[in-house]
Amino acid sequence: MTEQTERSLTEPLPDSDAPHPAGPGAAADPAVRPTREVRTWPRDFTDRLTAPLPGVRALARIAREGKLRPAAQALLEIPELPFEPGPMPEAGPRDIAVTWAGHASWVLRVGGLTVLTDPVWSRKILGTPPRVTPVGVRWQDLPPVDAVVISHNHYDHLDLPTLKRLPPHTPLLLPAGLARWARRRRFTHVTDLDWWEAVELPGPAGPVRFDFVPAHHWSKRTLTDTCRSLWGGWVLTAPDGRRVYFAGDTGYGHWFEEIGDRYPDIDLALLPIGAYDPRWMLRPVHTDPEEAVRACHDLGARAMAPMHWSTFLLSAEAPLEPLRRVRTAWEATGRPREDLWDLAVGGSRVLGRGRGGGRVEGVAPDAG
Repeated sequence: MTEQTERSLTEPLPDSDAPHPAGPGAAADPAVRPTREVRTWPRDFTDRLTAPLPGVRALARIAREGKLRPAAQALLEIPELPFEPGPMPEAGPRDIAVTWAGHASWVLRVGGLTVLTDPVWSRKILGTPPRVTPVGVRWQDLPPVDAVVISHNHYDHLDLPTLKRLPPHTPLLLPAGLARWARRRRFTHVTDLDWWEAVELPGPAGPVRFDFVPAHHWSKRTLTDTCRSLWGGWVLTAPDGRRVYFAGDTGYGHWFEEIGDRYPDIDLALLPIGAYDPRWMLRPVHTDPEEAVRACHDLGARAMAPMHWSTFLLSAEAPLEPLRRVRTAWEATGRPREDLWDLAVGGSRVLGRGRGGGRVEGVAPDAG
């Protein structure tokens, strides 16, 4: 990392506590909250669940079947998982560039800001085997990080060792109920939001908007905090109106269509395609590849980038199965092949300027 980069990583962003107008000449949007707001939340968010959590009988069944990891023969596919790190493309204030670091971790450059999603640079997380592909972007190669968005508090999405590598003033945008957790760990620029709320952060091309949106999932980090914080995804809107949707962790359901209605013209949807087998247990909380393609249609998104596979083996499907199935499902829709951004870990793409998410100005490797 250069000396200039090291300096900028330790310099606070300009304050952004006052809401910004939604656009030139527009009135302030009441959904836009001030950053670093201290709020009071319900004791839990169990009422937001869209499916019951697994009970004792379900846990006993999964223990009996022993089907939460791929079969030994399937593990022979691990060396074939696509890992092709390369230099991240140049991205100016009017560009949108995405780089997949693995799992649900992306490096997004939007409106001149560098944003990390659910950053996990650790080799191992609690309760899972070590990652099967390295991180696609070396930490020292990251641009200065302007913000982090977190989808929920599961350990494979909220990784404290990774967050601790950032300066404590880095803006953390969190689901409702997680701000206290972050402040206790000495982060100073923390904002937690309810569904359909937003904040805006200043960028060189104008404010970048971050909307927190629903997901079909849940939260738990300890034995006593089930659903004590919220879960969801994020819609990032660049100053020119282009949009990237980051789904976080989610099952398939009605929220995708509603998100698409509220945020029309999504240019790129980052959607999970792995950790889905056995379906009887994981369907409510993890989309399979076919459901992810259907969700992309429900959202009205122009392009889709698969994630949440090829990194941690969290369920029983074969390591390469998600890639094979998502390609088949996409082909069946008749949509242009170039609008499926099936990147290798470490791969990047740059969204073409102007409306039209399928156009690409710069490409790093797709999955082979």
